[in-house]
Amino acid sequence: MTQPDPVQSRIAVPDTALLALLGSRDESLRTAEELLAADVHVRGNELTLSGEPADVAFAERVFAELITLAERGQQVGSDTVRRTVEMLGEADPAVAAVRGESPAEVLSLDIVSRRGRTIRPKTLNQKRYVDAIDANTIVFGIGPAGTGKTYLAMAKAVQALQAKQVNRIILTRPAVEAGERLGYLPGTLYEKIDPYLRPLYDALHDMVDPESIPKLIAAGTIEIAPLAYMRGRTLNDAFIILDEAQNTTPEQMKMFLTRLGFGSKIVVTGDVTQIDLPGSTRSGLQVVQDILFGVDDVAFPELTSSDVVRHRLVSDIVDAYARFDADQGRGQLRSAAPRTGPPQDRRSRRR
Repeated sequence: MTQPDPVQSRIAVPDTALLALLGSRDESLRTAEELLAADVHVRGNELTLSGEPADVAFAERVFAELITLAERGQQVGSDTVRRTVEMLGEADPAVAAVRGESPAEVLSLDIVSRRGRTIRPKTLNQKRYVDAIDANTIVFGIGPAGTGKTYLAMAKAVQALQAKQVNRIILTRPAVEAGERLGYLPGTLYEKIDPYLRPLYDALHDMVDPESIPKLIAAGTIEIAPLAYMRGRTLNDAFIILDEAQNTTPEQMKMFLTRLGFGSKIVVTGDVTQIDLPGSTRSGLQVVQDILFGVDDVAFPELTSSDVVRHRLVSDIVDAYARFDADQGRGQLRSAAPRTGPPQDRRSRRR
């Protein structure tokens, strides 16, 4: 089979977008050259792409998205180039076009801005997660550490409060490390629960003026409390976030979900690979997927290691642990299998 002849393509970059596209010290250009199979050359404000037809066509799509971002006034850094290449490599072009999921749309979707800093989704799955929050009353954001589950949920909560779609934000977590028995800990209520809810405070401080947070808490506009304090309440006109939901029991999850009142929205976040419940207690986050999957107005967007937005190594660590757990599971199955006769039929649980 003969190889297709090399081709060449030229793209004129608008003067207003050129500096943003190239990045500081041509960092973005070097990243593109590293990630793309096509050869990339810049002369003046013209990009020349050469190589195999498929490679050149893919590079054209990448630079079209990057130029769009640059024309919108965004600085196109090395991370932006990497995420654009990843998104275009993973997505079906026809489906992405219908859903409006081009990298330029994903990476320019503003959720909350404060003091020049704007919070946006950085991956296709994060965009789908944010869209699911907009479209559904109850959303379960499930994925490994560092995928922005809690951070984006918090940003959507602040956005809803600023737009007067809700009157208050309620943030809660199971204080599983203390066995929910906070009465035995020294100090006031807020001193007792502070260590367990600190990640929620940290995210909130990035989105709301830190000086105004105590006033908002005192007024009841923002409420931060352990899950045990939700029992018996009806939560109306609120944006409610349950974080670390993998550490709820099935009973706690049912109790929490039935707090939903009129005009409210619930986002539940968790990582089913980091369950801290004692003994053989099954996670309420695992059980609820079987119970509510397919129910109208309830969504289960999933995030994966490719959506990790922390240090590059975090994604590698998540994948390494997943491989280790899979190998351990296979080893246990081999040791538990009978020495003679056909292997037992094991049905996989619906996810």
